Amino acid sequence: MVRRNPIDKVRNMGIMAHIDAGKTTTTERILYYTGITYKMGEVDEGTAVMDWMAQEQERGITITSAATSCFWKNCQINIIDTPGHVDFTAEVERSLRVLDGAVIVLCGVGGLEAQSETVWRQADGYQIPRIVYINKMDRVGVNPEKAIQEMKDQLDTNPLVIQIPLGREENFRGVIDLVRMKEIDWGDNLLGTKFEVREISEENKEEAYKKRNEMLEQLSYADDRLMEKYLEEAEISPQEIKRVIRKGTVSLKFVPVLLGASFKNKGVHPLMDAIVDYLPSPVEVPPVKGYHPESMEEETRRASDDEPFSGLVFKIMSDPYVGSLAFLRVYSGKVKEGSTIYNSSQGKEGRISRLLEMHSNKRKEIKEAYAGDIAAIASMKEISTGDTLCTRNHPLVFGSIKFPEPVVSAIIEPRSRREHPRLSEALSKVSREDPSFKVAQDPSTGQTVVYGMGELHLEIIMDRMEREYGVKANLGKPQVAYKETITNSIEEEGKYIRQSGGRGQYGHCRIRIEPLGRGQGFEFIDEIKKGVIPKEYIPYVEAGVKEAMESGTLAGFPVTDVRVRLIDGSYHPVDSSPIAFKIAGSIAFKNASSKANSTLLEPVMSLVAVAPNEYFGDIVGDITARRGRVEHVDLRGGSRYIKALVPLAEMFGYATTLRTLTQGRGVFTMEFYRNEALEAPIMEEVIARIEGRNTANR
Repeated sequence: MVRRNPIDKVRNMGIMAHIDAGKTTTTERILYYTGITYKMGEVDEGTAVMDWMAQEQERGITITSAATSCFWKNCQINIIDTPGHVDFTAEVERSLRVLDGAVIVLCGVGGLEAQSETVWRQADGYQIPRIVYINKMDRVGVNPEKAIQEMKDQLDTNPLVIQIPLGREENFRGVIDLVRMKEIDWGDNLLGTKFEVREISEENKEEAYKKRNEMLEQLSYADDRLMEKYLEEAEISPQEIKRVIRKGTVSLKFVPVLLGASFKNKGVHPLMDAIVDYLPSPVEVPPVKGYHPESMEEETRRASDDEPFSGLVFKIMSDPYVGSLAFLRVYSGKVKEGSTIYNSSQGKEGRISRLLEMHSNKRKEIKEAYAGDIAAIASMKEISTGDTLCTRNHPLVFGSIKFPEPVVSAIIEPRSRREHPRLSEALSKVSREDPSFKVAQDPSTGQTVVYGMGELHLEIIMDRMEREYGVKANLGKPQVAYKETITNSIEEEGKYIRQSGGRGQYGHCRIRIEPLGRGQGFEFIDEIKKGVIPKEYIPYVEAGVKEAMESGTLAGFPVTDVRVRLIDGSYHPVDSSPIAFKIAGSIAFKNASSKANSTLLEPVMSLVAVAPNEYFGDIVGDITARRGRVEHVDLRGGSRYIKALVPLAEMFGYATTLRTLTQGRGVFTMEFYRNEALEAPIMEEVIARIEGRNTANR
C-alpha cells in the first residue's frame, strides 16, 4: 500500500491558547474551508465538531484534546485541538509531546493571558516551532500591538509581524500581507469563502512599506543571502521571504504573527497557508531519541518509512463500540493492521486488530500508518499513556510524558453498596485515560479518594461517570492535596528477616535521605559497592521506598522532594528475595522519614483577576485576607489585571466572592504555581483537622 501523502507534505500541529481565545472556533473554520465539514460548528451553539463531549457542548469549553486530519494545498494537516482551561493542562502536555508545530491563538483584546503563558512555556519545553494568530480583531478595544509587546516582554520571544490589519474593531475587513505586499479583503462576505486579493491602496502604502522593512530587517539576521540583498536594497521575492521565514520558524529564531477574526470568518485562509508554508514537516524536526531497553544506550529514529517501526502512545480513550482506543504518533517506519508489535515500556507483545484514522470522535478504518502519521489502535490490551510501541527486533523506549501532580482531592462513595464494583471499574478506566486523575485508598479510613487538577476537573469526571458508565456516586467536598517533605538528612536501615522452617526471607539495606529543591520530586541514587546488595535486588529497594513515600509520617500525605541514597546493606545467598528487599526499602524509608523533621507543603496558585478599576481595592484586600501576595498590577483599558500568588486552600468558592465584590463584572483564571511549606500554626491546624476527620470516620 502506498502512503497517501509524501512525508514532507505532512504537518502535525496543535491549536492552543487561553480559554475563550477562539481555538475551537478557528479549528472549525479550518475544517469547513478544507472541506472536512459541510457546515461550520459553533462553540456557543454546542455544535463544534471538535468539542464532541456532551459536557463540552453544554459548557462551551474544550475538555479533551481531539484529533483530526484535513488537506490544504496538497499538504495533509493533522490537527489536535487542545483545552484552554488549566484543569485540563495534562491534555496540552500529552499533545505537545507528539506535535511538530503549533498555532498559539491570542485574544486581540485580552492579549497574553495566563494560560497562554503556560502553553507557551510547555511548548518551549518540547522545542516546538509555532505561529501566533491574534484573533478577535473585530472586537471593541482590540490592540494587537500590545499583545505583540507582551510576547516580547513576558515570553522573551521574537515575534515576526507578517501581516497588519485592514481596519480594526467593527471596520476590520482583512489583512495586508507583508510577504506578497497585497491586501486581502473579505468585505461583508459572511461565510468567508470569497475574498479579494488586490494591490495595496495609496492610504495604506506608507505603513505597509514601513512594516515590511521592519520584517525584512528582522529576517536578514536569520539568513546571509537575504541580508546581502536587503543591504543592497535589491528586489527580494515573496518566495525567498517565505523560505527564510520557514527557516527561522523551524529553528525557533522567531515566531510569525498573523491576524484574524475567526468568528467573522476573516483571516483563516492565510493562517492555513502559513501552517503549510512555515511549520515543519516530520523530516524537518530533529530525529526522535530513545534508549535500548537492555543496553540502555541512546538510540535515534529518523522520520522515514524505511526505518524500523516506532511510535508513542499519547492518549487512551474509552470507546463504547471498540472498547479502548490508543492514540499513536508513528515516529518511524510503518505499521499494518494485523501485525504484531512490541510494547517495549511493558515488555509485552500484542496484535493490532484494527487501525483507525480519527476525526474528533468519529473514525475511519485504515490498513496502514506511516512515519509522521497520527492514528488510533483499537482493542489492544494493557497499553498505557506514554508507552513506546516498536518491533521486537529493533526495540527502544522513548522518554515518558510528564504530567502535573493533582492539587485537589475528595472522597468518593457509591450511592448504594451494589454500585461498588461498577464504581471501581469506572474509576480505573477514567484514571487510565487521564493521567492527571488519580485514585487511592485513605490508609486510615479505607475510603476511596480521588485526586484532580481542580474543582471543575473532578466535577467533569463525576458527570462523565454517570453519563458514560451509568455510575451514580457522591463526591465529598474538595480538599487540598497537601504533600509532605523532609528538612533534614538522615541515615537509617531497614531489615526484613523471617524464618519459618524452610526457606526464609532476608533483605537488609541502609539509606540516606536528603531534602531536594521544590518541585524536584524524587531521586534515587545507587551507591552500593563491592556487591553487598546484588544488582537485581536494587530496583526492589527503590520500589519499596516509593511505596513508603505514598503515605508520610505527619498526616499520611504523599512525600515529595526527597533524594534517597542507597549506601549499604547485606544479603543472604539462599533467603534473599525481591519481596524481602522491597519490604526492607520501605522500612528503611519509614524509619528515616520519622526522624527527618517532616513538614507539610501546600499548593500555591498563580491567580489572575480582571475587573473594572473601581473594584481594585476590594479585590486586593480579599486576596491579602486569603494569605495571598500580589505580584503585579496592570491597567488595560479601564480594567485592572491583578496577578497574585494565593494558597489553594483559601480559594475554594472564590468565583462567588469575586462576582459579589465586582457586581458580576470580574473574572479570574488560576493555575498551579508550586508547592510551598506551610507555616507552623497553619500546619498544626491542618494535621489536627485530618486526625479529627479520620477519628470520626473510623
